[in-house]
Parts: sequence; C-alpha cells; structure tokens
Amino acid sequence: MSQLLFLFWSAFVMALSGALMPGPVLTATISEVMKRGFKAGPLIIVGHAVLEMALLAAVVGGLGAWIQRNATMGVMGIGGGVLLFTMGVQMALRSRASADQALHAKADSQAAIRGPVLTGILTSLSNPYWALWWATTGLYLVSLSLKSGLPGLVSFYVGHILADLAWYSLVAAAVSSGRRLCPRPVYVGLIVICGIVLVGLGIYFFTTGVARFI
Repeated sequence: MSQLLFLFWSAFVMALSGALMPGPVLTATISEVMKRGFKAGPLIIVGHAVLEMALLAAVVGGLGAWIQRNATMGVMGIGGGVLLFTMGVQMALRSRASADQALHAKADSQAAIRGPVLTGILTSLSNPYWALWWATTGLYLVSLSLKSGLPGLVSFYVGHILADLAWYSLVAAAVSSGRRLCPRPVYVGLIVICGIVLVGLGIYFFTTGVARFI
C-alpha cells in the first residue's frame, strides 16, 4: 500500500507542478472556456489523458520488459532526477514571475479552433517538455509502477491525470465565472512548494538510478 501511495502522490505532485506553470495548455484552456464554457477545461484534459493512455498501452504492450531492465532504469532514474531537480529549482526561483504570467494569461484565438479534446492532444504533442518528461521521469515512474502490477500502474495514472483535471477544472471555473484563479501569494506558494518537492524527488530518483549501476 505504501508503494501505491508513493506512486499516486509522486505522479500527482509532478503533474500539478507542470500544470501550475504557464504554457500552451493554459492558454488553450482559457481560449476554449471563453468559447465553449466550463466543460472545455475538463475536455482538454480528456484529450491529454487519451494521449497518455495510448502511451501507457504501448508500454504494457511491449516496452514494459525493456524499461524494467536494470541499466535502462538506471539511465532513466539519473536523467529523470536531473530533470526534476532542475525543474524544481527553476520553479522556486521563478515562482513570482510564473505566477504573474499565469494570472495574466490571455486567450489565444488560434488555440480555440480545434475543439477541446483535440486541443488537449495537440498542445501536449507540441510541447517538447512533455516528450522529455516522458522519456525520462515518466517512464521511470512507469517502470516502478509495473513492479506493483496493474494496481501500481493505475495508481500512477490516476494520480497523474487527477492533478491535471483538478487544476484545469479550477482554471475553467475561474475563467467561466469571471473570477480570478487564486490570490497571487497562494499561487506563488503553490509553485514554491511544488518546486521543493520536485527537488526532493529529483534527488531520490538520481540516487536510486545511480544505485542501479553499483
């Protein structure tokens, strides 16, 4: 049970950290919500979830054995640890600027022409960070999840998607009601806390990755 909780909360915090940072998904969500109403926010995450479910299906269908090799897990652990550590430090240092950018994000007319589900898929695919994250941290967490079988994989996936769904539903509710997302100090605090947690997870992933080669 402790391993399942670790997988769930690790996936949740990492996904929330990515969601908090301003980017194409935030802009697309604002655009779609202004055009279609609150439901567009969750529907964008449905598109995101479908894409990642397809990726997990590929892992279970053939990549699973490969990513669980000792050397592969070591490389992904080290790479994922460095990525998380770097992200965490940058999040903490740039928390105020990131919060201001997110709180003042505007709609992009070009992002509101595809429909929310397809927008969720395309904005994920077009984000180079998404591919880098899955190539290192994401697959490393999947490899840890597979050690607990299907319950482990489900814990990881639910934690990952639930964070995105919760945050972008909040964004959609704020935009559709004309209210501010949240007070600036709260937003800054959330980013800093997530950054600190990412640093801790980065150190953990790096050391466990190195241990694979010892």
